[in-house]
Amino acid sequence: MANGGEDALYHSREMRECMNDLLDELHQQIKEVEEPQLKAMFEMSSEVLGGLVKAFHDYEMKNEPAWRLKPFSRLFRRAH
Repeated sequence: MANGGEDALYHSREMRECMNDLLDELHQQIKEVEEPQLKAMFEMSSEVLGGLVKAFHDYEMKNEPAWRLKPFSRLFRRAH
């Protein structure tokens, strides 16, 4: 893998780890808070953040077709 790819994966993993830390904190706070509205906001935030963590993981694993394409490769193909 080229340096640019390694650098991108490094930054992606760093951000995913930060989001996982925040997810852990949200889960802890959900157990501790008593106000229903705040608990619901933390639960919703956890669901959204969980989706972002999955998207970052999919990017790192190249699980989705969009992450396997080279940028703009389809846009610049010439029709013959």
